[in-house]
Amino acid sequence: MSPAPLRPGTEAIAAKGWLAAHKWLMLRRLSQFGILLLFLAGPWFGLWIVKGNLNYSYTLNFLPLADPYLLLQSLVAGQTPEQLGLIGVSIVVLFYLLVGGRSYCSWVCPVNLVTDTANWLRARMGLKGGAHLTRATRYWLLAMTLIAAALTGTIAWEMVNPVSMLHRGLIFGMGMAWAVILAVFLFDLFVMRHGWCGHLCPVGAFYSLLGKLALLRVRLPRRDACNDCMDCFAVCPEQQVIRPALKAVDGAPPVILAANCTNCGRCIDVCSKDVFAFGSRFGGSGQ
Repeated sequence: MSPAPLRPGTEAIAAKGWLAAHKWLMLRRLSQFGILLLFLAGPWFGLWIVKGNLNYSYTLNFLPLADPYLLLQSLVAGQTPEQLGLIGVSIVVLFYLLVGGRSYCSWVCPVNLVTDTANWLRARMGLKGGAHLTRATRYWLLAMTLIAAALTGTIAWEMVNPVSMLHRGLIFGMGMAWAVILAVFLFDLFVMRHGWCGHLCPVGAFYSLLGKLALLRVRLPRRDACNDCMDCFAVCPEQQVIRPALKAVDGAPPVILAANCTNCGRCIDVCSKDVFAFGSRFGGSGQ
């Protein structure tokens, strides 16, 4: 009988310790729960550091932040945003142009906690296979949300957007949001690995376009040290972004430039050879 395969990151834990092999994962969770706590502190405890939700918020009574995807839907629907909303959108756009649009998915979005839990449980249960959808499906859904806004004159998608429903539900009461979030969880658990975030979510599709030229990227300063253990592929929610940079496909530099990289840092965590590291999209191209 052949020995059971090692879980991804086992070699990294042995080489650099448990904390170092989970550093970016723990920081992500601190970010996600910390952001939620900032929003919940007002309605739950009367401590109004942040007012609003992920669509629009006002921090410390002077900093407006607004979702550019929501603004785009509003414009398509024929609605004119207020000046403060435009300022909030500008701040958010600038931020994600620097750190990468899909950093929103891995560092901010509360639904990521749900889908990551489903993926973790799926791996522990040994579930394989499932439905097949092209990752381009999310861009078709993104287009459909804008068409719906144009046809209805409303931001129709936000009525069923799991991200908005979960965030509003945690603040004001879940209601029907429970059914939507449970459906996302079960879909990722039983139907398709990384099904929602990786293949369907139009929010992630929008933010990938927003951060296509972002400055912060995962670099591969020790690409030649790779021992093909495949742990980075096992933990990456967007596995297709790794190979070009790791294997120098068509002369690709040692930096992940794909728009759908979420900058989650898991490839950095689980690599025992320290092949990966955060850095700039520019700079040295050494192998």
